[in-house]
This record gives sequence, C-alpha cells and structure tokens, in this order.
Amino acid sequence: MLRTHTCGELRKSHLGQTATVCGWVDKYRDHAGIVFIDLRDRYGKTQIKFDLSESSDIQKTARHLRHEDVVQVTGVVHSRPEGQDNPKLETGQVELLAQTMTVLNKSATPPFEPDGQTMPNEELRLTHRYLDLRRPALQKNMIMRHNLAKVVRDYFDERQFLEVETPMLGRSTPEGARDYLVPSRVHEGSFFALPQSPQLYKQTLMIAGYDRYYQIARCFRDEDLRADRQPEFTQIDVEMAFVEREDLLSTIDGLVAAMLKKIRGIDLPLPLPRYSYREVMEKYGSDKPDLRFGLEITDITDIAKDTSFGVFKQTAEAGNHVRGLCVKGAADKFSRRILDNDFKNLVGDYGAKGLAYFKVAGGKLESSIAKFLTEDQQKAVVERMKGEDGDLLLYVADTYKVCCSALAALRTKLGKELNLYDPNTFQVAWVLDFPLLTWNPEENRWDAEHHPFCSLVQEDVQHLSSDPGKIRAQSYDLICNGYEAASGSIRIHDPAIQQQVFDLLNITPEMAQAKFGFLMDGLKYGAPPHGGIALGFDRWVMLLAGCDNIRDVIAFPKTQKASDLMTGAPSPVDQRQLRDLHIKLADPPPAS
Repeated sequence: MLRTHTCGELRKSHLGQTATVCGWVDKYRDHAGIVFIDLRDRYGKTQIKFDLSESSDIQKTARHLRHEDVVQVTGVVHSRPEGQDNPKLETGQVELLAQTMTVLNKSATPPFEPDGQTMPNEELRLTHRYLDLRRPALQKNMIMRHNLAKVVRDYFDERQFLEVETPMLGRSTPEGARDYLVPSRVHEGSFFALPQSPQLYKQTLMIAGYDRYYQIARCFRDEDLRADRQPEFTQIDVEMAFVEREDLLSTIDGLVAAMLKKIRGIDLPLPLPRYSYREVMEKYGSDKPDLRFGLEITDITDIAKDTSFGVFKQTAEAGNHVRGLCVKGAADKFSRRILDNDFKNLVGDYGAKGLAYFKVAGGKLESSIAKFLTEDQQKAVVERMKGEDGDLLLYVADTYKVCCSALAALRTKLGKELNLYDPNTFQVAWVLDFPLLTWNPEENRWDAEHHPFCSLVQEDVQHLSSDPGKIRAQSYDLICNGYEAASGSIRIHDPAIQQQVFDLLNITPEMAQAKFGFLMDGLKYGAPPHGGIALGFDRWVMLLAGCDNIRDVIAFPKTQKASDLMTGAPSPVDQRQLRDLHIKLADPPPAS
C-alpha cells in the first residue's frame, strides 16, 4: 500500500509514530519559512508541516504545491502547538512533520475548488463531476447511500427474503411512462425495453414459489424530470406471497424504522399512521402531504353559494367547490403584491382562475370582496375556518381537483416560507385505499390509478360492472415530508378478475396476451395471493441527507434535460452501428 494511514485517521494516540498518507492538496499556506498544507481524502484531512529552514528537495517541492495536486507524504506525527488545535477536524490536535514527499500527479488549475467557499453552478459541477464528487458534502452523501443499502440488505436478510436480480432487457409494457428502447441487432425491427420497474418479474417470482423477494433495482423511465426525479433511478423492490395488506405495511414499517434509526439515530414510533386517500385529499389536497405541519383545507361551499360574490356563488351553483386555508397570524405577513401576483400565479399554475383572500379582524372579514358577504356569512366563514384576529384566509373557487392541487401547492409554499416545521424532523405515514381507476376525459376511458395489477377492496367488487369509479384498490403509498417515498399494492392473483380489470381499461384478452402473456399464463398455474411495494431509494437518501435535489445523492446523475454533461451522453453514433441495428435516421443528427 502507498499509505499507512488515511487522512482522517491520525490522533494523539499516534504521536511519535512515522506515518505515510496520500491525498489531494486541499489548502496551502506559506508562513515565512514554514509551509502548511491540508491533505484530503474521503476519510478526512490531515495538516502537513514542511519546515523550510532545512535545505532539502522536499522543502523546494513543497513551495510549488497547488490545489488538487496528488501527493504521498511520510513524516512523524506531532502535537500541534498550544492554542492551535482545530476543533473542526477530527485530526485537529495533530500534524505530520514531513520527512519525504512524492508528487504522484500534478493538477491543472481546477475550474472550481472541491472544498471552496463558493458553490459553483450545477452545470459546471456536473460537467466536471470527478471534481464535484471530491467535495466532502457529496462524499458524505455517497457514504450514506452505501450505508443505507447495507441497512436494507441486512433487514431483509434477517427476515428470509431473497435478493433476486431481474433482467435489464425485457419487452415493452404499458406502465405509465415512456420506455427507453434498445434495438435488437439479431431480431431486425424488434426492440428490448429497459425496465420501468421489475413489476411483472417479481409477480412471476411469487408464482414460482419465491415467497419473499427483494432487490435494490435499477429502473428507467423516459419522462419529464424535476428535482426529485431521474430518468434512471434505484428502488427497493419488494414482493411477498401468502400475505394481506397489513403484513406488507408492518414489514415496511420495520424497514423505515431501521433506516431512520441507523442513519439518523431517530426512534420512529410504530405502527406508522394510516390515512385514507379520501382523508388526505380532503385535509391537504394532496395524496403526499407534508404532515410536519397542519394548515388543513376547509370547504365553505355551502356558505359561499348564498353570498352575493359572483365567483363564489356561480362556482357553488355549478356544483364545484370553494375551499381555503386559514394561515394563523399571517394577516400582515404578505403584501398585496405577493397575494395578487405571486400567490395568484402559483395557484394559476394548477388551473385556478384566481385567489380570494380575507384578513380576520374583530371577528369579521377584511377584504375588497368582504362587502359581498353579510355579517352573518362573515361570522359563519370565520367560525368554519376556526379563524382568529390576525389570521389570513385564502380561497380557491373551482372544481374539486383544481382546488385540491392549487391549495396543496400553496400550502407547501406557506409551510416553507413561514417556517411552520422543523426541517430536521421526519413525518412518515401510509395513504391507503386509492381509487382503482381514474377517468380520462380526453380519451373517454378509464386509466389505472397505479397499474393494472392492483387487487380490489373486496366489498367494492360489486361495482365492477355498475360503477367502476367507486372501486378502491388495495393499494398504498408511503409518504415522508411531502414526498411519495414508496408505492405498492396487493396484486390480483385470479386471472378472471384480472381480465375484468383489463376490460375496464379496454385491454382485450388478445392485447393482454401480447403485452403480459407470460404473467397471464402464470396466473393460470396456481398463483398465490401476493403483494408488494417499491421504495424510492434515491429519494430516501435525499431525505435522510437533508438535500432537496436528488442529483446530490447520485454519483453520476443526468440533468433536467436527461443529458450527462460529463460524458456528453446521449450522443450520435456512426453509420456502421446504425446499419448493424437495421436503423436509418429520417433526419441527420445536428452537428455537435
């Protein structure tokens, strides 16, 4: 080995010992005859001292060291002079008095310093990701990612789960997002698809008798990106046979408790809270609400329909809703410009045509539209909203769906801007009983809310032919701090029920056989009751690391435009490769 110790290892217990360390020059200081450098590796930093009063090659070389040079230094461990300890470093009580040094590699001037005071822009960081990954903050995230994977594997291994790898090259199946397609050289005109999830394979494993499966699986979805989404991502994939919903929930309760305990030292009370889909939509307007603060939505449609304020009255008479938030003590915290522009534009992004607002004063409402409400109506609104003097009331009048999505976004913004929660806390809960189907008005048909294989709540089977919109699925989402952290369901294991659901989705037996033939065939040969779930591994690392961008917890992420700035992917390929794949481009690629 080129080193005897890492840069984060030396302590007072090593005093007088000769040690060899290797790393990158993090900081350089020349103090008139003595040169100090901080040498950095992923374990920490060690201060190296070069005494220039001694005439030797090492002292001359030391003066030419620069940021990110890679060096090997051998020396004797000394205590730092009295009063010069650095409490910010674990090695801060000692320094290495250099005896020999080898420059292993000189660095060109880096476009940014990995441990500099100023954070470079993301484009520059991703272009030079090899430098960005040297940053201690990012290295800490990568170490946490490794540790979390170990927690997951240990947890499932102790419970007799088997980790089984499923194929990367499969067939294209409808799963909600666009597939990434891989052309086949051998089978002209045919394509593999990269897996959006191992869904069909893990159900097949249950049919095959592997009753407890998990996998830390790579998945791919060609969809619009955002801060918490990547085109290629990792999920903790789980499936169990001979179980009911509660068995799945309690198993994942234990996993989440183990993750929070071992990574953040947090004791999570179990079982995790359970909410129905209907309940969270009513209270928070979202199926993944941040439960670290209240600020619940309240409906005043019945009061609004009798007012003379046209927007409220017409909305209620049309069968739509007037719903709002009571923001405690916020009457004077936002200017009219913010209310009329910023907040209005925010709810407008979710389809709302406007935002009405009132201040509560003296038990009544103050606003330019308050005159359209009688004194009794104002008192009724204040009472319904549980308003007090100094509160701010915010309303959206629209369809139920628009009210929910607009107010949920506004609620999230207010929670952050008003510091309504401690960012270091975790609120984890289950959302249950999602609708099995959602109506697609553009295509005049039903779509699966999650996927076509979700089992039905037994008492709702009666609605299969009469009122499919009433059917609840035995599905469940795990939510954490405003994010969907996991999603799953009990599966349909009866082929007859499965085809009934396919019928509602306009998937004929022939189409089902073409798309899911191997699963449909497998269900005929003794499929056990089974269910599963997938946890977003990258998202959990992001949450546990306290980040708000998933790219900071993935070693080599893609940009929001699904490109890799470091390698230049995706990129054109030469004509020979296209000929081998029997592909001809309609238009030549643009010049790079």
